Amino acid sequence: MQQKIFVTGGTGFVGAYLLRYLVANGYQNIIALKRPNSPMDLVESIRDKIQWVEGDILDVPVLEEVMKEVEQVYHSAAMISFVPEDKERQFEINSIGTANVVNMALYHQVQKLVHISSIAAIGKEKDQKIISEETKWKEETTTSNYAKSKYAAEMEVWRGIAEGLSAAIINPSMILGSGFWNRGTGNIFKLYADGFSFLSDGAGGLVDVRDVAKFAILLMESGIEKERFIVNAENMAYKDLFKQIAKLAGKKPPSIQINTWMSAVGWRFEKVRSLLTGQPPTITKESINSASTKSHYSNQKSIDAFGFSYTPIQETIQATVWQYLEGQGQPMVLPLN
Repeated sequence: MQQKIFVTGGTGFVGAYLLRYLVANGYQNIIALKRPNSPMDLVESIRDKIQWVEGDILDVPVLEEVMKEVEQVYHSAAMISFVPEDKERQFEINSIGTANVVNMALYHQVQKLVHISSIAAIGKEKDQKIISEETKWKEETTTSNYAKSKYAAEMEVWRGIAEGLSAAIINPSMILGSGFWNRGTGNIFKLYADGFSFLSDGAGGLVDVRDVAKFAILLMESGIEKERFIVNAENMAYKDLFKQIAKLAGKKPPSIQINTWMSAVGWRFEKVRSLLTGQPPTITKESINSASTKSHYSNQKSIDAFGFSYTPIQETIQATVWQYLEGQGQPMVLPLN
C-alpha cells in the first residue's frame, strides 16, 4: 500500500513544485494543507489529484485530524518577509507553526518528516569563507527577523528529533524559478525584466526550485535522518544575476550601485510611503542588509549523499525570464525536469 503523504504550504512556491513532482512520480495518496483564500495557480494542473484540507499550521485541531493516518510529512509552509511589522506574525507561523507540525508528527508517530528550512537558519562564523552544514548559528545586529524565525523553526525540528522523531532538514539557498511574480524571488525577475536600474553588491547561493523539490523527495525516500543538507547549485554575485535577467528580457543592464546613503534614504522613504498608503514597503532596512551580504555555501554534502546533479543556474534564469515575458505577469510554473 502506498504511503499517505502530507504536505504543508502546498499552494506556495516550493510546495507547488513538490506536489507536482510527487504526482509525476506516481504518488496518489497525497493530502495538502491550504488556506481558504490561497491562490491555486501553481497547482492548477494537479489540483484534482490532491486531497486538499483547509486550514493552516497554527490550527492544531486540523493538524491533529489530518495527521492521524499520515506516514510522511513534507513541511514547506513558512512566511517570508523583511518588513519589521511582520515580525510577530512571522515568528508565529514559522516557529510556533513548525512546533505544531512536529508535535503532531510525534503524537501520531509518523514515519518521517522532511523540513524545508533555509540557509537563513545557518550561521556565519567570523572570517569563514565557505559556509557548510557544520557552521554554528551566530546572531548579529544585522540578522533579519526572517532568519531568526527560520532558526527557531529548525530548533523545533531538532527538538522533535531529540524526542524520537525521524526527520531530516533541507537548507535551500535563494530559490529561483517561475511562480508568483509579486512575491519572493519572483519579484526579482519582475523588477529586472521590467528595467529596474539599481544594483546591490551582495553575493550568495542560488538554486532551482525544481532541485529543492527533487532533493526533498530523495531525502524522504532515503534512510537518512537526523541530518541537514544545504541545497545550493552555485554561488553568484547578485549583480550578475540582475544583469542576466535584464539582458535576457532585452532591457538595459542595471548600473546604479546602491551605496550606504542611498540605502538609508531608500528604506526610510519606503517606510513613509507605506504608512501613507497602507501598502507594504518594497524596500526595507532588512532587505537591503540581506542584499548587501556576501556569503558562499558548500553543496558538497548534498552531492555526496545521492550523487545529486544540480540544474545549471543560467538555465533556470533563462527559462524563468522567458516564462515571465510569455505570461505577461500571470503566475507560471517551469516544466518538470
